[in-house]
Amino acid sequence: MAQNESNSTYRKLSIQAGLNGLSFCVVDTITNKILAFERMSFKTPLTPYLMLKELKEKLSKQGDVGTNFSEVMVIHKNNMFGLVPKPLFNKEELPNYLKFNAKIMPNDLIAYDEIPNQEIINVYVPYTNVNNYIFELFGEFEFKHSGTVLLNTLLNQNRTASEPVCYVQVSEREMEMMVISDKKLKFYNQFEYSNKEDFLYYLLFSLEQMQLDLEKVNLKLFGAVEEGDPIYDLCYQYIKNVSVFVPSNPSFPVEQLENESIDFSILSSL
Repeated sequence: MAQNESNSTYRKLSIQAGLNGLSFCVVDTITNKILAFERMSFKTPLTPYLMLKELKEKLSKQGDVGTNFSEVMVIHKNNMFGLVPKPLFNKEELPNYLKFNAKIMPNDLIAYDEIPNQEIINVYVPYTNVNNYIFELFGEFEFKHSGTVLLNTLLNQNRTASEPVCYVQVSEREMEMMVISDKKLKFYNQFEYSNKEDFLYYLLFSLEQMQLDLEKVNLKLFGAVEEGDPIYDLCYQYIKNVSVFVPSNPSFPVEQLENESIDFSILSSL
């Protein structure tokens, strides 16, 4: 990740931390120019301890990276989350929202984000060791769950469509799936997959559970996928309305991004 001479007063660092990899992005907040981007994919999923070790090693190589930013954002990417309707949410009950679908340890910190305009709260377990290290390095910073960033951005881009739209962000071993219908979030989940058949199984099973007609649903794939890829071709055998989706981001011109496989979540957090 190259250093830049830009004034540090206006530089924002965004870090996405997950057990399958790390991403780093630096932006000049005045010009909205991406100054640096780097992504690390791990060959096999790491433990939180080893993931932090990789993060420390990467940040320690960046010279004055520890003091040279005006804003810092950390995005926690994991499947230890649950979506709760806001009317039913009680911040005193956080462990109870997660205990059936995530392995919660007694000393785990549980955090929550609000999904704007949806009356939904995302309750999740952040990587506490990462948060502690980033605080030591930078002082005050902001953190969110990757699902919060993804949902907020895609919901804002789907304000007019009434037909069901299924978005899937494709990564090397992970897929994030969400369904929007009538401008409302109907479904969001993350899955780890080993091959294209796993990918298709999670996709079709989820759509079946929502009783969505495969002839009518629009499937929009984005991330590490292109037309003609094995995943794309397999999906097309079952869902005719499939396309590769390029999320718009008015803050960043397309020419800045076309040569960079920048994580959509990290870009949307800047």
